[in-house]
Amino acid sequence: MNRGTHYRGRMAPSPTGFLHLGHARTFWTAHEHARAHGGELILRNEDLDAMRFQMEFVGAMLEDLRWFGFEWSEGPDIGGPCGPYNQSERMDFYRAALEQLRAANFVYPCICSRKDIQAATRAPHANDDDEPIYPGTCRGRSSKLPVAGCKLDESPDKPATFNRPPGTRFSWRFRVPDGEIISFTDGNFGRQQYVAGKDFGDFVVWRHDDVPAYQLACVVDDAAMRISEVVRGADLLVSTARQILLYRALELTPPEFFHCELMRDGTGQRLAKRHDALSLRQLRSQGASPVELRSHW
Repeated sequence: MNRGTHYRGRMAPSPTGFLHLGHARTFWTAHEHARAHGGELILRNEDLDAMRFQMEFVGAMLEDLRWFGFEWSEGPDIGGPCGPYNQSERMDFYRAALEQLRAANFVYPCICSRKDIQAATRAPHANDDDEPIYPGTCRGRSSKLPVAGCKLDESPDKPATFNRPPGTRFSWRFRVPDGEIISFTDGNFGRQQYVAGKDFGDFVVWRHDDVPAYQLACVVDDAAMRISEVVRGADLLVSTARQILLYRALELTPPEFFHCELMRDGTGQRLAKRHDALSLRQLRSQGASPVELRSHW
C-alpha cells in the first residue's frame, strides 16, 4: 500500500444525474475493500461541471447512497480532516497544482477546440476512452506566454493566474513524453501498459472555461485526501496512465488502482445516467431492496 499502512478508499460521484446500478456496484467494491482492510471510505462530491451539475442531484446522491447501505467516515455532509469535500470549494488546491506544472513547463496553452482536434488526421482513441489523440497543433507554445491579450497575475500571496479578456478561450494541455511506456499493476486486471503519444496524447488539465479538468482535479484530491487505493470503472484505465504522469510531474506518490468491470444493459451498452430504469432512485420506487440487488453480483 503506497500511502502508509492505513487503508483509505473513496467514492467520487458527480452530481450530473441520478446514480445507477453500475455506480453502486463499483462504489460497493470500494466500500467492501475499506471494510476488509479496517480502513476509511471518503465521499467526495465532484461538482466541477457547472454545465451539467444540478443541486437536486446532490441531495439525491446522498440519499440514494445511504439507502443502498453505504457508510463513509468523511464527506461533504459530515466533514473531516481533509476537507472541503466538494470539489467546487477546492479551487485553490487546483490552481496551485496548475502553477507548479506551468512553472516546470509540463503544460502549454492550447486554443484548439474539440472539433479542431477531431478534424485533424489522427483518429480518436477507440474502446471506452473517447478522448481524441491531440495532433500537437499548439505544442510549441510556451507555458509563460499563453495567448495574446492575457495578462499574468503573479501576486505573492496566491498562485499565479492568467487574467483572460472576455472572449479569450484557451486550455492548458499536459505535454506527454512521446514513446514512453506508462505501466502499472491493476488490482483487478493485472499488468497494464500504454504508450504515451500513441495510446493517448497531450491532454487537457485546465479547461477553457477556467475550470480544472477531471485528470488534474482527481490527482490533486486523491493525493491531498491520502487515498491509498482508487477503485473505479474500467473505462478509466487509460486515464490512470495519464494521471500517473501528473503524479510524477507534481512529485506525488500515486495510490494503488483497482478497476471494475463495467455494468452493461441488455444490448451490451455500458450503463450511463440516461438509463433511468436502472437508477437507484427508480429501482427503490419499484420496491427493490439493496440486499436483493447486491445478491446478483
